[in-house]
Amino acid sequence: MSQKRKDLLELGRLEYLQALVTEFQVTESPEAKEQVLANLANFAYDPKNYEYLRQLQVLDLFLDMLTEDNETLVEFAIGGLCNLCLDKTNKDYILEADGVASVINCLSSLNEETVMSAVSTLMYLTTPESSKQITALPVVECMLRLSLSTNKRLSNLATVFLEDYCSSVQLEEARNLSKHTAVGNHRIRRIWIRQNELSWQLEIRSPEAKC
Repeated sequence: MSQKRKDLLELGRLEYLQALVTEFQVTESPEAKEQVLANLANFAYDPKNYEYLRQLQVLDLFLDMLTEDNETLVEFAIGGLCNLCLDKTNKDYILEADGVASVINCLSSLNEETVMSAVSTLMYLTTPESSKQITALPVVECMLRLSLSTNKRLSNLATVFLEDYCSSVQLEEARNLSKHTAVGNHRIRRIWIRQNELSWQLEIRSPEAKC
C-alpha cells in the first residue's frame, strides 16, 4: 500500500472519530449517547487510535462520564479507560488528571462489568507513585469483599489485585476493618479520595451489595 493511501486511511479514521465525538456532544438522546460511547470504547482497543483519541480529548470525555447517573454510560466509559491505560502516555494522562479517585468510585457500582473494568484499570494504573492511593485501606477492604463474589471473573480479578498489589500488612488491616464494618447488612457504598485523605460512607444495603 502506498504512503498516500495510508495517509488517506488515517485521515478517514480521524474524521470518523471526530464525527462520533461531535454526535455525542450534540445529541439529546440517551440511547444515542450510549451507542456512541460504546463505539468510542471499542476504538480504544486499537493502539492506532490512541493519538487520535487524545487529540479529540476522548480521555477527558471518558473521565467525565464516570460520574454520570446513567450506569450504561459509566460502564462504557470505564471500559474505554481500561483499554486506553495500557498505553503509557494515556496512563500518565489519567494519573495526572486525578483519574484514580473516579475509577475507585466505580467499585461501588451495581453493574459487575463496570466493577471488573474498574479493578483492571486500577491494576494498570498502579505505579510507585500511585500505589498508595490505589491500595488505600478502604480499597483493599473492598477488594476482599469482591474476592468473595459468586461471579468467578470478578472474584478472580479481585484476588489477583490482593495477591499482586497488596502487602500482607495491608491485607491484615483490611480484614480487621471488615470485621468492624460487616455489621448487619452495612456495606461500604462510596469511597472518596480527596487530597490524600480517605473517607467512606456506609449505607444499609442487601447482603449481596457491592462495596
